[in-house]
Amino acid sequence: MSGCRLMRAIRVREFGAPSVLTLCSDVTVPQPGHRQVLIRVHACGVNPVETYIRAGAYARKPALPYTPGSDVAGVVETVGAGVTAVKAGDRVFTTATESGGYAELTVAAEDCVHKLPDALDFTQGAAIGIPYFTAYRALIHKARSKPGETVLIHGASGGVGVAACQLSRALGLRVLGTAGTPEGMKLVLNNGAHMAFNHREEGYTDKIMEATGGRGVDVIVEMLSNVNLSKDLQMLAYGGRVTVVGSRGPIEINPRDTMAKESSIMGVALFFSTPEEKKECAALLFAGMEAGWLRPVVGRQYPLSEAAQAHHDIIESPGAAGKIVLTM
Repeated sequence: MSGCRLMRAIRVREFGAPSVLTLCSDVTVPQPGHRQVLIRVHACGVNPVETYIRAGAYARKPALPYTPGSDVAGVVETVGAGVTAVKAGDRVFTTATESGGYAELTVAAEDCVHKLPDALDFTQGAAIGIPYFTAYRALIHKARSKPGETVLIHGASGGVGVAACQLSRALGLRVLGTAGTPEGMKLVLNNGAHMAFNHREEGYTDKIMEATGGRGVDVIVEMLSNVNLSKDLQMLAYGGRVTVVGSRGPIEINPRDTMAKESSIMGVALFFSTPEEKKECAALLFAGMEAGWLRPVVGRQYPLSEAAQAHHDIIESPGAAGKIVLTM
């Protein structure tokens, strides 16, 4: 029996500030079990939810110690028994991992591993997973958006926001996006939005209402509900829907605002997707990659050793500009 292979990976031994993310070089390489795939990681996306989990502020807490990361892109090293969808040497991306993606190698369940077309590089592959699957769940499975409707993507320059802009445009929606910086607004317009608004500007919601001729928007994809939800309800058209993708605390709303429009507020959690929903989403996204409208925007890139800095920046940066990615 040969000795265990070792790799570099980020380990979290206690919940807390970004500094609890520790780079270790003596982590045992995981082995793929039944219907599992071992992937050599080239890049791994960083999602806001990973910062909430690391801080201990998330509903579902992993057992300590753990390695964060769900959105990896890389090459299949080996496959476990029963795997038929991919083989060694395939370029792939994931929507979840079993052993954590902030690592040189990771194990993922076969149904969370998807082929990465040659047109996209690994950093782009690492920007697909959670952002695009979340955007699709919010727009289609929850809001049931229809071509011709108007969608407002509130916080459109981040990972989920860019994904929602591209998807909405491809699905025939009228797309309005907000961002916090001029660069962010430009990014939003370059990725499918018909109009962009600066959500740091006084009175920007009036401009959005003007853009709809006073009718309001049909669907809002909301990344920062604790700041925007009350205003969102006032911007909806009759029968409008707000999908809550992100929130960093509580907010007070007036329920009368929902009565006035018979509107609804829906939470979005990718965790609850059924296998059928995942398959449907994966098929549409693959078509988007082939057709060329699905083009992940990669923002800042950090080496694995700077994971703590990436966690700090994703929450504290003045305005998002694409997806933050770790590279191996």
